[in-house]
This record gives sequence, structure tokens and C-alpha cells, in this order.
Amino acid sequence: MSSKRPGAKVSRIKTGSFERRLSLTRAGLTAGTRMASHMATNWFSSRDKREERHRAMLSNQARFLVDELGRLKGSVVKIGQVMALYGEHFLPEEVTEALHTLEDQTTSLEWPAIEKVLKDELGSDRLAELQVDAEPIGAASLGQVHRAVRRSDGLELVLKVQYPGVADAVDSDLNAVAQLLKVARLVSFGPEFNDWLEEVRDMMHREVDYRLEARTTEKFRSMLASDPRFIVPRVLPEFSTAHVIASTYEHGHSVGSREVRELSLERRSALGEAALELFFRELFVWGEIQTDPNFGNYRIRIAGEEGEDPGYDRIVLLDFGAVQSYSDEFLAPVIQMIRASYEQDLEAVIDGGVKLRFMSLEWPREVLEKFGRICMSVLEPLAKDQFEWPEYAVNRHGQYRWKQSDLPSRVARQAARSAISRYFRVPPKEFVFLNRKLIGVYTFIAVLHSEFNGEPLLRKYLYGEGEGEGTPDASATSHSTKA
Repeated sequence: MSSKRPGAKVSRIKTGSFERRLSLTRAGLTAGTRMASHMATNWFSSRDKREERHRAMLSNQARFLVDELGRLKGSVVKIGQVMALYGEHFLPEEVTEALHTLEDQTTSLEWPAIEKVLKDELGSDRLAELQVDAEPIGAASLGQVHRAVRRSDGLELVLKVQYPGVADAVDSDLNAVAQLLKVARLVSFGPEFNDWLEEVRDMMHREVDYRLEARTTEKFRSMLASDPRFIVPRVLPEFSTAHVIASTYEHGHSVGSREVRELSLERRSALGEAALELFFRELFVWGEIQTDPNFGNYRIRIAGEEGEDPGYDRIVLLDFGAVQSYSDEFLAPVIQMIRASYEQDLEAVIDGGVKLRFMSLEWPREVLEKFGRICMSVLEPLAKDQFEWPEYAVNRHGQYRWKQSDLPSRVARQAARSAISRYFRVPPKEFVFLNRKLIGVYTFIAVLHSEFNGEPLLRKYLYGEGEGEGTPDASATSHSTKA
């Protein structure tokens, strides 16, 4: 959920399946006609010219369709946002770039429409127990957030209110968007794309299931109760329904704020270590991972400011609508690849990639080894052979500089220069989401300008080294916390 104050407001969102399908069908037919005309006239150009014009046409098509999606709001926009985040293996680059612009849309519903939802969901008597601010503090494609105060004791709350009708429109909207992409000739349908589309469908249904999100929030709050570095809001069930989540208001600063930037290096690094350890717990211990990398899901509570002060800075965790549970069958080869990368065991890395079905023993040996080494390079900040770190990625104390390392870009360039793109298989859908989460964690730490070595934390979760609860040997991990 975006923490930006929304700009434009609308009185209603089109959620009727007929009017939405009509709008999308009309847009798809227009785009399809344009593409057919382009292909007919482009046939007589030279090969280089055809390629240049085709990419330009893809870009124009994508922008046109994104504009149409943006006008409809609701789950259509969320579907586009999800496709932008996780569609790099299925959609042309021009399409994902255009879809990313949907993330900047913060249109909110006018207060009378939201007030009606609250009255319908809570009832007038229950709603009267709250003093609700009519101006939202955040808005997204599926709902918006309002601050409130419980009149009886002054407790500060936030109400996450789902836009009316969006939950019922998920399936028809997703089918319509997929058909639009097909008619506009922006994607080729196949088993892998269809599997990914079904995963997007499942994710969307989880996102609009507010009762599930409320339970998940409380579950994470319980799992992190013994770790004071993290704050998870408390859900108030008496003000929560299928379309409203009420939770305690937890103040904090955005990750990229001036207040956070001005913290000492030691404090910013401690926050970065906490974020990395949280990811390791999700992966190695719980088997449940918050896969949405949006920085709006995190706040930083600075020690010494209002409220409880434990003497150190803390991370506020918000929005648990995108939590995914992973099976041991999937996680075992993932953890194998991590362990093998740390131990510099190239054969075990390749074996894990084959088990995850995005590597194949039918590839030339040279390609397999190159791909395996690229996978191993992702663990650079966690490596024990620190002499291989680039000089600019190390400070004078021998600590890894996450921001200056530019690791994600270096790995991407390394992959682009290699020949593996000719052989690369689309990874399983679970891996796509997990990979996006990993990039999000790295970026979070980089934005904090943290400088620390991640190896001790990795060893703690791989081999059970170090003190503290919940850090068993990864080879013996049991995902007993799953619902």
C-alpha cells in the first residue's frame, strides 16, 4: 500500500464485469488492428529497420494499453503492477517498462464511497465508536488507508478499506487482461505463461482476502514477538471484516527519508542486518515469505522519538497480503544452491538448478558452468572468500558496502554478456517470486547505505552457528509455523 498522499479522487470504480470487459475488448481490438497494420507495412523494410520499428511499435502498444488499464482502476491496475514486477520472463521488456508506470497511480475514492463501505461492513453503531479521518493517508489499486481514533480510549488505528467490487472482479479482470495482451500480440501463450498467469490469479485472490491477511499479520506478530527489532501492528478483530482491516497505527519514517539517511553508519547497518536476518528466518525457518518488495510496506522507527523507546531503531512491518508459503520440496534445492554457493561447490549449484527446472543437463557443459557461477555470484555479500570482492565494495574496516557494490546490476550485466540466454528456461513460478524478494532485500539494505558482512548471519542459518532461538541447521529445518 502506497504511503504517498493520494492525488486525484474518483467517486466510484468500474467493477461491473460487462463495462470493464467492454473497455478492455475495445482497447485490445484497437491495439490488435494497429499491430496487424504495422506488421503488414513493416514487411518490406530491411532487417535492422524492421527490428527497430517493431520495438518502437511494442513500446507504443504497451503505453496505449497501460493508459487503458489505468483508466479502469481496481484489480486491473493491480494485475498490471504484479505483471510488471514478476513478468520479466514472460513479457517483452517494452511491456514491463510501461506497466511499471502503473505503480505511480495513487487515485483514491472520495470519502462518501468509503464511508458507505465502512457502514455496510461494520454497521453504524460500531463505526460510531471510531473517529475516522476522511482524508486517506495511503491509496493503492485495491483499497486505501485511513487513520482513526477509538473514542473510548484514544487508541490510534488505521483502517485498510477495500474498494467495493474489486474482489469479485479479479477473475474476469485477469482473463480480460490476458486476452488483451494476446489480441494486441504482446505475448505468446504457452504452458509456462499459463502457469504463471494462474500464480498471478492466486496472488490476487490472496491480496483481496482481508481475513487471511489479518490472520497472517497476527501470525507474523506472534513469530516476531521475541525480537524487539521488529514491530508488527496488532489487528483489532472487532473493527475488521472481509473488506476492512483495522490495526494499531505504528508511526515511523520511510526507508529513504532524510531522518533515516542521517542516522549513523552503525545504526543504518544494524537495520540492514535485521532486514537480512528477517529474510533468512522466512526462508530457512518459517517457509513463509512476504514477497512484495514495495518499500511502502516498511517504516523505520527511530530510537528516542515518540512512543516506546528500547534504545535502538526498529523496523515496522506493514501489509501482509502478499505472504506466500513454500513447500519443503521447493525450498530444499533452493537452500542446496545457497549452501553450495557459499561452499563454492559448483556441481551442487548446478544440481540444485536442475532440480528447480531452470537448468538442464542437456545444455553444453560450458553454459552450465557459466550459469552456475552467475548464480554463485549473487551470494557475494555473504561469501567467506572476501578477497574476491571488488575494491570499491569494501570499506576500510573490511565490511561490505551494499550500495556501492552495485551487485544486482553487475550480475545482470554478467548474465547479458554470456550465452546463457539462448538456453535459459523460465524458472518455476515460486522461484520468480522468491528471486524478486531477494532483489528487494538487497535493495532495501542498499538504500540504507548499510555496510556489514553477511557471512556470520548466513552461517547461523545454514549451520546453526551462533546464539539465539529459531536458528536451526538449515538441513534440519521444519516449517512447523505454517497455518
